[in-house]
Amino acid sequence: MAEGALYSRPMTQIDFDFARYIAERRGQVEQRARDGGAYAFASERKFRRTLDSVRPVAIAIEATTRLWKNVAKTELLGTSVQVNDQQFPRVFQAVQKVADALRIEPSPVYIAPDTSPVKAQAFGTNDDAYVVINSQLLEYIDDRELLALLGHEFGHVQNNHVLYATALHYLTTSAAMFVRWVVQPAIMTLQVWSRRAEITCDRAALLATRQLDATLSALVKIALGLDGKDQVNIADYLDNLPDTRRGMGRYAELFRTQPYLPKRVQALRRFAESAFYLNVLGEPAEDAPSSDQVDAEVADLLSVF
Repeated sequence: MAEGALYSRPMTQIDFDFARYIAERRGQVEQRARDGGAYAFASERKFRRTLDSVRPVAIAIEATTRLWKNVAKTELLGTSVQVNDQQFPRVFQAVQKVADALRIEPSPVYIAPDTSPVKAQAFGTNDDAYVVINSQLLEYIDDRELLALLGHEFGHVQNNHVLYATALHYLTTSAAMFVRWVVQPAIMTLQVWSRRAEITCDRAALLATRQLDATLSALVKIALGLDGKDQVNIADYLDNLPDTRRGMGRYAELFRTQPYLPKRVQALRRFAESAFYLNVLGEPAEDAPSSDQVDAEVADLLSVF
């Protein structure tokens, strides 16, 4: 090699702009923060990016932010007890495990009285999120199922769902507080997103437990409202899932915030077979489907038409 050949590249092609480098790196970090976890359902992530551009949703988000800061936060948390190492230590320990599994800083968790209409949900804004759990749930879910429940709700936090989910909650329960023409278009748009968001957060639940059976058990108990007195055999239900993709009843799903339960079960089972999840477990994944393949199959599964 001729002398000086190592330096033959024109110096003008080398970018020494450190400030630009930092800005680009910051942009990458901010992009990851907006996109959430790497496990997120691609269709949900893509839909989420468009929400703020839908005018009724943008107006609802602005109104929800004011409502939360001025009234709703106090009303919701004022009757609840915050979890710590002294109060609800079982939940506190589970919170730490889930935060470690998802590699996040845990948001405050509150236990609401059994009279609360809330079962389990993340509320607030993306910068000020809280997880609220009905005390009755704690009576009939075991420790593994508790990890799944918390993993699901922290999945909402990690993936920047909180403000949209809070807006949808108050649009459906306190519609009079919003501009009338905003309500129904915003609700329908957010419902479409929410059904996809549940898939993302079911995956977070599985990543929190690393146990498919426990995650599915929690999913069935919470979705069906089983309180321990019900005689539903969860294993039998999971082995004989009803077909929700046939008949006129499938169109009712368009007005739900969650996919029908059999679809959620099938979607989570497919994710558990993915190369992504097997890599998390440290298991061989050479022949496992990629994230893109799984997401395409799940998107088809969720389709109502």
